[in-house]
Amino acid sequence: MGTVVVIGEAVRTDGFALAGAVVVHAEDRRSVATALTTLSAEVAVVVLTPAAAALGSGVPTAAGVLTVVMPP
Repeated sequence: MGTVVVIGEAVRTDGFALAGAVVVHAEDRRSVATALTTLSAEVAVVVLTPAAAALGSGVPTAAGVLTVVMPP
């Protein structure tokens, strides 16, 4: 079973840790890009906040990783 990673601002992501997701606080372009490019091989799903998705646009993720954006 793969890992779920949630990337974005703390106020929108912290609750996902209660469900077992790995939460990465990223509120600027550099931290979002770093989070997306350093995913472990066990990651199956990446959930981005809308702000993180905008900051990370154009940053590729690993092949086979499903990436979704939270609704606003």
